[in-house]
Amino acid sequence: MSVRLRFAPSPTGYVHIGSLRTALYDYLFAKQKGGEYIIRIEDTDRTRFVEGAIENLIDSMEWAGVIHDEGPMMEAGRIVEKGGYGPYTQSERLHIYKEHIEKLLESGHAYHCFCSRERLDKIREEQKAKGEMLGYDGHCRNIPMNEAKKRIEDGESHVIRLKLPKDREIVFDDLVRGKVTMNTNDSDDQVLMKSDGFPTYHLAVVVDDYLMGITHMVRGEEWLPSTPKQILLYEAFGWELPKFAHLPNILNTEKKKLSKRHGDVAVKDFMKKGYLPEALVNYIALVGWSPEDNKEIMTMDEMIESFSFERVSKSGGVFDVDKLNWVNSHYIKEADIDRLTKLCIPYLVEAGMLAEGEVEEKYEWVKMIMETARERICYLSQISEYAKQFFGEEVKLENDDVKDVLKLEHVQDLLNTFKDKVTNAEAIDAVFGKKVFKMIQKETGIKGKNLYMPLRAALTGQLHGPDIDKVIAILGRENIQKRIAYVEKHYI
Repeated sequence: MSVRLRFAPSPTGYVHIGSLRTALYDYLFAKQKGGEYIIRIEDTDRTRFVEGAIENLIDSMEWAGVIHDEGPMMEAGRIVEKGGYGPYTQSERLHIYKEHIEKLLESGHAYHCFCSRERLDKIREEQKAKGEMLGYDGHCRNIPMNEAKKRIEDGESHVIRLKLPKDREIVFDDLVRGKVTMNTNDSDDQVLMKSDGFPTYHLAVVVDDYLMGITHMVRGEEWLPSTPKQILLYEAFGWELPKFAHLPNILNTEKKKLSKRHGDVAVKDFMKKGYLPEALVNYIALVGWSPEDNKEIMTMDEMIESFSFERVSKSGGVFDVDKLNWVNSHYIKEADIDRLTKLCIPYLVEAGMLAEGEVEEKYEWVKMIMETARERICYLSQISEYAKQFFGEEVKLENDDVKDVLKLEHVQDLLNTFKDKVTNAEAIDAVFGKKVFKMIQKETGIKGKNLYMPLRAALTGQLHGPDIDKVIAILGRENIQKRIAYVEKHYI
């Protein structure tokens, strides 16, 4: 039987980096086994629905290269569903849940509960005061069906709860955690159908996973306590259990659960900053999992080949932005220069360094900047700050060491010779940038640090940085002349 895995997010806003990891593990395992990976939208909690969240989800996953085989997809600017197990949106499956809840009521595995919110709150406060486990006390468990139906006909508000067996050990194998044992006394009678006719997660996930042929239920560890209830639902329906895998949380560097309070956690945040998708996916795969050879830089195909749930850690993986930056900078260094240039242009336009109308005209110039930047930036939005050194005639000195270099006795003669070469050159390009130093050395006898450092200081205000021949080509004749004039006026 082919494996089928699903990623089932709620459309409540942005796609969390932890959600991307869950989807990625689903995808890697499904592809490795020649199976299917699907997306299902769990939108039964209508109070948390966010307009545009589904579009954001699809866009984020497509950007990351975690492409689903079935489920909602964007086509001509609108959402369409593809696959043979739809609808893939839970709010469109209410009739299915209603059919199945009736079966549970008929078999005695579920019951109507008429307890008011006030009563439930009072019970909770009493349990807190006594130090007891919080949960429903089973007050409505034994209401006869005919009485329940009469109360419903009379318009009394109600929910439907799962009738848990008392003191039963539930044992199951988890692909990440191994053998797990839980007792039903540690849970309460879970609500399966809310008073508004919408199912809770616990009913919907079981019904949907079974009807969609899901073989592996992969989700975060926060759902582990609910697994026994869902196993009992599978039993009540007479269905075969899927395999379970509960993933550890992603933690920040302080070993606390990663959240918006600690900085960027949405896939869109990293897209906006200019992280390459293959870098983010590579890194996020390793937050809680490692291949047998402990390789750190991996393509999607290599991850598909190497992935296994057995090598997923039981403890939370730490999301370290510094490590992500290291991975991303590696991919930037290896990426096609034209791809990087096209990705960086919007940042320069947004910063006002490049006008929309001159993108085509200045493309090769931006490409030269990118060739020097790729060795020095961790993510692409940093290009704006990096490129500032190539704009304007003002030269700001990095520190007093730069000023000391410009005060050296031979610097004025050196600048005069350099200005002459720049003024008379046919073109100021990378070829000129390489040749000009040999010409100056031959003419003046100045060489080594005494040649390179003062020229770099005069052009950039720094003693270290990108190759000076590339800096010369990027600045061009007019900017070089203006900068040298500025330095002569203010620092020499």
